Amino acid sequence: MPGSSDVSAELPEYPIQRSSQCPYRPAEKHVRLGDAGPMTKVRLYNGRHAWLVTGAAQARAVLSDYRRVSIRPYHGNYPLLNVEFEKVVDSGYADVLFGVDPPEHTRQRQMIMPSFTLRRTARLRADVQRIVDASLDDLERSGAPADLVTRFAQPVPSMVMSLVLGVPYEDHEEFERPARKLFVPELADEATTELGEYLDRLIQRKEREPGAGLSGLIDDLIVEHLHQDRMTRSELVHIAMAMLVAGTDTTTNVISLGTLALLDDPEQWAALRADPGLVPAAVEEILRYVSLVEAFARVAVEDIELDGGVIKAGEGILVSCAGVNFDPRSAAEPDVFDIRRPPRPSFSFSHGIHRCPGDNLARLELEIAFRSLVERFPNLRSAVPTEDLPSNNNDGTLQRLYELPVTW
Repeated sequence: MPGSSDVSAELPEYPIQRSSQCPYRPAEKHVRLGDAGPMTKVRLYNGRHAWLVTGAAQARAVLSDYRRVSIRPYHGNYPLLNVEFEKVVDSGYADVLFGVDPPEHTRQRQMIMPSFTLRRTARLRADVQRIVDASLDDLERSGAPADLVTRFAQPVPSMVMSLVLGVPYEDHEEFERPARKLFVPELADEATTELGEYLDRLIQRKEREPGAGLSGLIDDLIVEHLHQDRMTRSELVHIAMAMLVAGTDTTTNVISLGTLALLDDPEQWAALRADPGLVPAAVEEILRYVSLVEAFARVAVEDIELDGGVIKAGEGILVSCAGVNFDPRSAAEPDVFDIRRPPRPSFSFSHGIHRCPGDNLARLELEIAFRSLVERFPNLRSAVPTEDLPSNNNDGTLQRLYELPVTW
């Protein structure tokens, strides 16, 4: 009978890097891990094992089961994907919302959700359109070739989240600079300290001068929760930090990677150009195909019996967003990028109580961004071969392009 080290050596390693030839979709090897069944064991960089869940039904079951499944990253077998994740957890970034269970999570989520309802988000349409148009004006003024990431994909989400939170965009270097360093292992602690200190100063300024300057979610939390002793100052700082980073980084990467996917398939770009009514479906297909967050990490706190295996208490779980999005049972011909595909929400915003609170806002931003981009720059094309574009090829963190030079 083989020893545990032999068994470990037989397990597939995870995460699996994307190919530089196609940075906007998960690696074929990752997607194919689901061929053998809806659940499989994988080996992580630190030698630990975790269950990789690729079946849609099993993924929904795990992500909905907040009684037997924990999101807290301090459990011993919580499946950290690399050293970067360890540093981010140690920095305290995950101490709110994304890293807490009910009832703490329930309380925090109830504080922020009024700002992200469908009705509240719809009121932002004109503001988002204005931000997108201004960024496209800047892109055009810069002249071709221009970097779509720094001229468009980064500033649009940053300005939108500044508006929603009540963070002055003129301070953008004070929060964008540490946000960029947050996922660099040796800089994570420094980045969290810098961003936390900036937000603490901003909160104090808002307290001294209520109603002065831009107001948003942070102002609401100060009045309705901080001053009512329903939350601590540290908690407010960390919630603001989490919302600011998550609300900008993810949307930036979907815009840049989604644009590259469209430009790499001229027929798809031409279809969108000919019929802007395809934009909502295109957004859903981009979210599915890009699968920006390749897996959602959890740990079982009780045994969970699923169709595919039994996850024992204490075992780590990775719900493969990419695996589910590319499962033939979830989408017909999943390997094909097709913006004419009937819109069907993907797992890209997660599922259950930890579903992304800003999914309505993200969809609004993406729809306006792609519609405006194709209308303003119908002849847009990449100025650099895809394989030469600098990206992180997914090391377990968010997939990202560092630049995307384009011409028109």
